[in-house]
Amino acid sequence: MKKTIKLSLIAASVLALTACNQEAKQEQAPVKLDTEAQQQAYGIGASVGNFLNKDLADKTELGIELDQALLMRGFKDALAGEAKLDEEKIREVLTALDTSVRTKQDAQAKVEAEKSKAAGEQYLVDNAAKEGVTVTESGLQYEVMAMGDGEKPVATDVVKVHYKGTLLDGTEFDSSYSRNEPTTFPLNRVIAGWTEGLQLMPVGSKYKFTIPADLAYGDRDLGKIPANSTLVFEVELLEIQGEENSAVAE
Repeated sequence: MKKTIKLSLIAASVLALTACNQEAKQEQAPVKLDTEAQQQAYGIGASVGNFLNKDLADKTELGIELDQALLMRGFKDALAGEAKLDEEKIREVLTALDTSVRTKQDAQAKVEAEKSKAAGEQYLVDNAAKEGVTVTESGLQYEVMAMGDGEKPVATDVVKVHYKGTLLDGTEFDSSYSRNEPTTFPLNRVIAGWTEGLQLMPVGSKYKFTIPADLAYGDRDLGKIPANSTLVFEVELLEIQGEENSAVAE
């Protein structure tokens, strides 16, 4: 059996499934999707087309423009067994394309990370000047929203909390309130800002933490949380469940 090419490697050429011009669309016969086999065939094409639509849009954003006429021709020639490039050459040129994409993505990510870092630093300066905000030696900032009268946890404790996490623009990336279920975890196995901050809280308290990137996820890009993000958490300490070796985390 001939070796097949992975979807990621044929992404450039399969655009033919969706990139026809208006005139070609008008000449096409009506699509018949009466049978399961017809639907399966069309579904494969539509699935690949949807993937490629986004993939090529992402490349365009990076400044990589691909000739659509050649994309269509390459796809049709390959289907007909008349590809003008052999498999070795195809792998070579698409590997080069992939390298170019990664290089541009890395450069773009670096720029965005620097912007995020600068925005976070300015936010921390402004927030620290607000009434009611306390800044610890590490740079962690917190506000007391409600003060409880219970015990304070230590780093080796397992705690039960409700929380909401947002980016500086207010975008919510995680929330136990939204899930309607508190979260339980060992305090020494979370980001440094949480480990430090929750030890300041008596049970029954609710604090707002503004956590610098170096006390959160640093320069890691986690998708919903961009690299170098300063994060804002509202945290309610519900319960201390004892030390980690004597408690079971959820």
